[in-house]
Amino acid sequence: MDSSKIYPRTCDKQTVYLKSVITRPTIEVGDFTIYNDFVNDPRDFEKNNVLYHYPINHDRLIIGKFCSIACGAKFLFNCANHTLKSLSTYTFPLFFEEWDLPKSEVATAWDNKGDIVIGNDVWIGYDAVIMAGVKIGDGAIIGARAVVTKDVEPYSIVAGVPAKEIRKRFTTDIIEKLQNLQWWNWPVDRIKESIHLIQSGNIEAISSEGHSRH
Repeated sequence: MDSSKIYPRTCDKQTVYLKSVITRPTIEVGDFTIYNDFVNDPRDFEKNNVLYHYPINHDRLIIGKFCSIACGAKFLFNCANHTLKSLSTYTFPLFFEEWDLPKSEVATAWDNKGDIVIGNDVWIGYDAVIMAGVKIGDGAIIGARAVVTKDVEPYSIVAGVPAKEIRKRFTTDIIEKLQNLQWWNWPVDRIKESIHLIQSGNIEAISSEGHSRH
């Protein structure tokens, strides 16, 4: 398959393979991850959806393979986090010229909580917000307009403000098998052959298929 392809579907300009439209070196996106936008041009994902993401912080957005990101989902980075260590939330160091402060201390205006890391096969719903420092496990689902302030475990469904776990998608045993299977890392041809098994919901069938290849 063409790894530089932008649009997965003919005559659909609302959905893009996200990896093909990313330009920032601080954003990494896995193969086949899609972003849909029916309001703005989905090719403008970096400008419209990855916010407060400035080079001075060196923070990264890492998104795995086969993720589905709905229209309006936002990723809010560290420069949005006015520091709580100060007696004031006003960002004095950011306006160093106005207040005659050293330019070298500009980053003290905010708290750095680290990278945003999204696993594989994650579905992020409409208008959801993912905050700086959050890690979302493989197979998780983020509900529409959820605000995710804490890490999300693999194959969990979370929703609300702030987002809280509703339930796990599968039993602990199935989740463990899926994480060991890591079908998203299989060669494309093998995934093609196994789509019916992946969609069946039958973990035993796909596990047996995997063992038969060894």
